Amino acid sequence: MEHAHALACDDLTRRLHVAAADGLTEQEVVRRRLQHGPNTIASRRAANVASVLLHQFLSPVVFLLGAAAALAVAFDEHREAAAIVVVLAINALIGFATELKAARSMEALRELGSRSARVRREGHVRLIPAEDLVPGDVVLLDAGDTVPADLRLLEISRLAADESTLTGESVPVEKQVQAVSAAARLQERASMLFRGTAIARGSGVGVVVATGLDTELGRVTQLVEAADPGSSPLERKLARLSTQLVWATICLAAVFGAIGALGDEPRIAVAAAISLAVAAIPEGLPIVATLVLARGMWRMARQNALVERLSAVETLGATTVILTDKTGTLTENRMTVRRLWTASGEVDMVDVREPRRHSEHRRPQADAQVAELLRVAVLCNDASLEKASDAGSGDPMEVALLRAGMNAGLERSALLRGHRTVRKHAFDAATKMMATVHESAEGFLFAVKGAPEAVLAASVLARGEHGELAELALDAGARAEWLARAARLAQHGLRVIACAMKTDRTRGDAAPDDGLVFLGLIGMDDPARADVAQAIGDCHRAGIRVVMVTGDHAATARSVAKAVGLVREGDGDGIVEGRKIEETIAHGAQALRRASIFARVSPAEKLALVRACQAMGDVVAMTGDGVNDAPALRQADIGVAMGLRGTEVAREAAAMVLLDDAFLTIVRAIREGRVIFANIRRFAMYLLSCNLSEVTTVGLAMVLALPLPLLPLQILYLNLVTDVFPAFALAMGEGDARVLERPPRDPKEPLIGARQWVTVVLQGLTLAAGTFAALAAMHFAGASRAESVTVTFLTLALAQLWHVFDMRQARSGLFVNEVTRNPWVWAAVVSCALLVIAPPYFPGAASLLHLVPPDARMWAIVIACSTGPVILIQAAMLVAARLRRPR
Repeated sequence: MEHAHALACDDLTRRLHVAAADGLTEQEVVRRRLQHGPNTIASRRAANVASVLLHQFLSPVVFLLGAAAALAVAFDEHREAAAIVVVLAINALIGFATELKAARSMEALRELGSRSARVRREGHVRLIPAEDLVPGDVVLLDAGDTVPADLRLLEISRLAADESTLTGESVPVEKQVQAVSAAARLQERASMLFRGTAIARGSGVGVVVATGLDTELGRVTQLVEAADPGSSPLERKLARLSTQLVWATICLAAVFGAIGALGDEPRIAVAAAISLAVAAIPEGLPIVATLVLARGMWRMARQNALVERLSAVETLGATTVILTDKTGTLTENRMTVRRLWTASGEVDMVDVREPRRHSEHRRPQADAQVAELLRVAVLCNDASLEKASDAGSGDPMEVALLRAGMNAGLERSALLRGHRTVRKHAFDAATKMMATVHESAEGFLFAVKGAPEAVLAASVLARGEHGELAELALDAGARAEWLARAARLAQHGLRVIACAMKTDRTRGDAAPDDGLVFLGLIGMDDPARADVAQAIGDCHRAGIRVVMVTGDHAATARSVAKAVGLVREGDGDGIVEGRKIEETIAHGAQALRRASIFARVSPAEKLALVRACQAMGDVVAMTGDGVNDAPALRQADIGVAMGLRGTEVAREAAAMVLLDDAFLTIVRAIREGRVIFANIRRFAMYLLSCNLSEVTTVGLAMVLALPLPLLPLQILYLNLVTDVFPAFALAMGEGDARVLERPPRDPKEPLIGARQWVTVVLQGLTLAAGTFAALAAMHFAGASRAESVTVTFLTLALAQLWHVFDMRQARSGLFVNEVTRNPWVWAAVVSCALLVIAPPYFPGAASLLHLVPPDARMWAIVIACSTGPVILIQAAMLVAARLRRPR
């Protein structure tokens, strides 16, 4: 029902045709269920195994290699065809394993509502499955219950709901029966309860006004459905590179195949075309990329960052903006007493055992007034706390009061032994106060706490500045002064309550809300995490914008932002209320980038904000923990959920989960992502230059009518065995210590740019020159075809192994650099050298690869022609570094 929160209870029940005392009849329930359907949240069907497997074969690279395999079969080259099929199978299995994890966020959302509900039907209270609720059902709720549908409240008793997972509010929301404005935002609808939230305290009766997808939780579900993270930057870059290679391969194979077909042996031309097709595609690239990303996942897991999707590892390194939640991400998600204000002055609770006053001199009566204020706060309390270090149970604000009292030596259990509780007056949203009555030797003590304006209105006296027991009349001027003090505390982002008391020697049943003695104010907040300021500073130095996106109030958000260094004194306001997000987005990128805080934000507005940042070209990391964060988490390039306190919905929608809920872990993950991208670029250049040398060698031999120097099976052996290990070793580099001191790379920057392509081409041609020199030497020496193929195979394989040392930074040392310091590189070179040298000496392997055992003359040519390219490339790097060195 639209605007149910704005309707009076009688008007609402009349429109729903239900009596609150009796509920619906079973006949009416059946009719309404047919009309509205079950109270469930529909889930999009997950992709089945067959579709995920089929997706692995829908790529240009697979089509090209498949065509090469078919061509090999047509010309009876069955071993080459089988080898290509094996390559396709390996790549498909890797992709299948990484894609099979389906998105389960919709199932988690549905699970939130899969509970029982107590309802009134036909005058009786019944327990039914929550799925059977229909609009008009009258539902009864107590503390600890999960709300099964959207309800308009009809009756309450000290009712408060924890709506943090839906709205982002950091404390329970006090509820009321009175209608609110029709324009009230979700966080302001105090007359409503929403599906999936929890009752923090009290009890209530409400009538169902929305079920299933019509609930606020259902709307979030639809937003998650609509959110589409798309492919990651790395996936797009690899896809672009693959497409470029495919077209280049088709052109090369067609040209050289046509040239060879003009000769006398078209069969050899076809074999050469297959060789070119296989040589041009670095089959090891997806394998090594997957292994490197998986290693990044392991490293991040050891640092409490659990990555759910492989591609997210690299995406982190490209992050340009972090949209972060406040509660629990930047803060500890634990209310703490920060300030006290008594008649003797303001007290800073930096050290709760030794409070520090803002006045120069401490007075004995000041400590007595602080103790009296905390004593009332501890007595007028329903929470429980065993030790100050425990989390406690109950309202977080009341737990914070117990903790402050405990640290000041005021144990609730000890106080109750001398002040037995005889009566409780639950918090009333109308009076905005709570009271407890305690019997002691002096009579009855009334302890009261609540909103400052309400407690002041009920007070007639106030503790005086001079003397512990002195009381002064509380006139209009004094009330205004106390309200100004409360406002000053609120401006610092503190939640403020007031405490008062009175004594009655004879009656414990007197009204608790008149004739009170005002004691003072208590300011509480959710303190910032100690490590967040450093993490945000690291982000700023790395050129990453950090923006707070919270459902909390602007004043609270501003206070936390200043505490963690997100904004500094003198900065512009930079705060945008959720209702103005669309307007800010409409004003363009400059207006959006000026904002550093978005407060009172709804799930739809978070989603719009993520999309707006992505439209500006940003790579967006979004943090969150609640149901309200799920759509934005899924839409973001990298969704980051909290593992300790995050909801299952948020964890399933995210690409990464922080096991320690620490913002600093995000910064470490970003560093890892940057290192991984640099390593992927390095080994991609290595693989491409090696493959280019193979293509050039085969193509040049065809043009010059020389024997085919490399066969398809040999090229596959090189690409899948000798290429993979050195490339993976390069990817194991630890990265530059100053990687976070550089700005993020341009998200549009390709994996292999123009400068990298020039390097790849020059190095590939140098490797091909050495291989072709070996081929020419064998040809002019009158060697057999088998001997020539063996020499070119060994020369190119070893030249590619030595080429791994060319992957150092141009300005690094010749003998001591990031490559030579990498033990994985040496292990890869040694093991691959054995894999290259051994096959000619084993009959089975030699027959499969068409190799013969080399003699001394052949080994001399291999050694000379394989080491020549690395010497030339290293010399060129030294000259280039010297020319670039400033004079």
